[in-house]
Amino acid sequence: MPDPGEPGSRPRPAPATVPAGLRLAVTTLSVLPLRAGRVDRAVATVAMALAPLVGAALGLVLAGVAAGLRELGAPSLVLGAVVVGLGLLLTRGLHVDGLADTVDGLGSYRDRERALRVMRGPEVGPFGVAAVTLSLLIQAASVAALANRGTTGLVAGVVVATAAGRLAVSWGCRRGVPAARPDGLGVLVAGTVPVPALAAGCLAVGALALVAVPGRGWQGPVAVATALAACWLVLRHAVRRLGGVTGDVLGALVEVATVVTYVVLVLR
Repeated sequence: MPDPGEPGSRPRPAPATVPAGLRLAVTTLSVLPLRAGRVDRAVATVAMALAPLVGAALGLVLAGVAAGLRELGAPSLVLGAVVVGLGLLLTRGLHVDGLADTVDGLGSYRDRERALRVMRGPEVGPFGVAAVTLSLLIQAASVAALANRGTTGLVAGVVVATAAGRLAVSWGCRRGVPAARPDGLGVLVAGTVPVPALAAGCLAVGALALVAVPGRGWQGPVAVATALAACWLVLRHAVRRLGGVTGDVLGALVEVATVVTYVVLVLR
């Protein structure tokens, strides 16, 4: 693997960066078996900026399954559980694993180095188990609630929540956010996403969210904005306690953003 450089350094322009970045985004955020290509910070910049696009594509797959199950008459809770379970399969469960590790590390109240060791350990503590259980339950129940409102709201809601979860990855990799460790995914992607790319991602997901709640166009963008605010709090705490982001922290941001987006979307 090429040298990713310093966490705060600007990636050097290189040919074919956009295709390589899209490939890295897809292979990092899904199970799609693409051939490994060039991996460096320039490619990581594109990959993390394109994370919401990959999230929207994944959301379309999940939404299609959800709509199909609804047309077949599946009970709403069964539909919600299947959609959330399929999401786990399509992402190798990496994000819930990151959520569990991050909650265990931050909840340990140990110093930075010991908290990072907790996050790297193979064990999942009670905080992590509780966080993952709540995350999955809330997501499944939210998808069920959307299914009860009709196919349009169901499809749009699933796509928006999934895209917002990956927008949180771009948010966590924005310029100025350091890596917590000198190795791992964090050092490759931390601080890579420039403000214009992040703003474009926010606007794109916010615009998509306008159709997430039929008849209440404002509620979708509010859901995305609330999710990003929650992620900002989590990210701020992680940087203060751990010194920066790790791959686990980014996974936790995905779950936090997805859950908060779903919760706000189903409010009446």
